[in-house]
Amino acid sequence: MTIQQLKYVVAIDRFRSFAKAADACKISQPTLSAMLVKMEEELDVRIFERTNRSVRPTEAGEKIVLQAQKTLMEAERIWEIVKESKGNVGGSLVLSVGPTIAPYLLPKFIRQYRKAFPEVDLTIREMKANFMLDSLLHGDVDCGIAISDNHRTGILEIPLYTEKFYVYLAESCWRKLPVFKPENLEHENMWIMKEAQCLRDSAFSFCKARGKGHHIYEAGSIETLIRIVDENGGYTIIPEMHLPFLTEQQRENVRRIEGDYLSQRRVSLYIKEDYVQEQMLNTIVSTLKSFMPKGTLYDGIVKYGIKL
Repeated sequence: MTIQQLKYVVAIDRFRSFAKAADACKISQPTLSAMLVKMEEELDVRIFERTNRSVRPTEAGEKIVLQAQKTLMEAERIWEIVKESKGNVGGSLVLSVGPTIAPYLLPKFIRQYRKAFPEVDLTIREMKANFMLDSLLHGDVDCGIAISDNHRTGILEIPLYTEKFYVYLAESCWRKLPVFKPENLEHENMWIMKEAQCLRDSAFSFCKARGKGHHIYEAGSIETLIRIVDENGGYTIIPEMHLPFLTEQQRENVRRIEGDYLSQRRVSLYIKEDYVQEQMLNTIVSTLKSFMPKGTLYDGIVKYGIKL
């Protein structure tokens, strides 16, 4: 029995298809089948029941798959220990980033990361939270950056940073207050996106506001919302990291929202609970520290990095 055979078993269980598992393992389907048969003969037990329509583990096979996953995790941990002892960071990193975060993080993140860690094969995929969590559990991505409080069994959430929200007013808007309070935010005059501006655990929730307001923009970007406000009046909510994208004239239309807790979004790093590449995760932290606005990253992350 080899580590490679264990990887094949885990892949077959994951895809429940020899063709898809073989493709994921980058080998031919006959080779995959032969390796499985060889392992079953060695163990003298049938791991998978195969028919023309389905592939599913036997009762013993379910236990073998579970143990194979644990063994592969421990094997990966050994490689991580070796790499850390040598001070090397290499290999591949597949990172998911939420679509409402990507425009602000990725341009600088990619440039800084490639400069600091050229030996890492970095792949970035833009995904909504549910797809990200599915991909983490399936092993399609290594880690993801998304809005906090997305819960899923088997997923670990690590708080990364907080970002303030601001009000962006149309020049014609009559509510020219110097500072806004949550009760000042009238839903009828607010332009919001369907998902991007949802605030969880907040006294004024834009998710709830969607059901009250009449001006609802169902998709798109913060940039488009700002243009809608400029043309149609009213106001919208923009994240702090969008401020540098505004013109000098547009910045005159920005107002602070009173109460930090009520006017911020929290962003976290998500990994599978058995992820072991601590050093790789800290390449992400190190890169964020190089360009994120002061005070946004959590103190523990800044001081100690990520400890698994």
